[in-house]
Amino acid sequence: MTVGVGPWEGSWPEAPEGNLPAHLDPELLREGDRRNVLDRYRYWRHEAIVADLDQHRHDFHVAVENWEHDFNIGSVVRTANAFNAAAFHIVGRRRWNRRGAMVTDRYQHEHHHPDVASLAAWAREEGLPILGVDNVPGSRPLEGYAVPRRCVLLLGQEGPGLSPEALEASEVVLAITQYGSTRSVNAGAAAAIVMYHWALQHAARS
Repeated sequence: MTVGVGPWEGSWPEAPEGNLPAHLDPELLREGDRRNVLDRYRYWRHEAIVADLDQHRHDFHVAVENWEHDFNIGSVVRTANAFNAAAFHIVGRRRWNRRGAMVTDRYQHEHHHPDVASLAAWAREEGLPILGVDNVPGSRPLEGYAVPRRCVLLLGQEGPGLSPEALEASEVVLAITQYGSTRSVNAGAAAAIVMYHWALQHAARS
């Protein structure tokens, strides 16, 4: 299956002054655009896409703990891009497996925090509550919970979930109700569910 579009057919687009519009990339027009982007962004320069996304970023941030180089982080970042999160934050090890992000991290703003304490300090300065996501005793059901428009959604790693420090830093810990035999869904799936829950409450009014 061929992804994207081939070289631009016919005369290139022109701005009113006769030049190529600034958001278009001449190399992509010549060679074709095989990137994983929406059709409306075909042939756009990378910087122009980021600038356009910045005009419509949502007010939630996504943070992921990275102590064991969890391969699910890439999936979380890809979903953060799909929901146009304000930014994603890596807590712990700076390096993470980017393969699962499918290059979508290039269109997001990335921040690194060496530990949970530094993430919590940053969130306090920004006035953002941290909402942990984990199925642990004392957590509250995600369903029906009114998530604030401005917040940080904090996810743990596959297996251990949120660290004790992350649980302590969270204003509330939200659990995704499950109906089968497994103890938890993976971090990528949990991220998608909680971001969609945020979008149901706020995106339509953005």
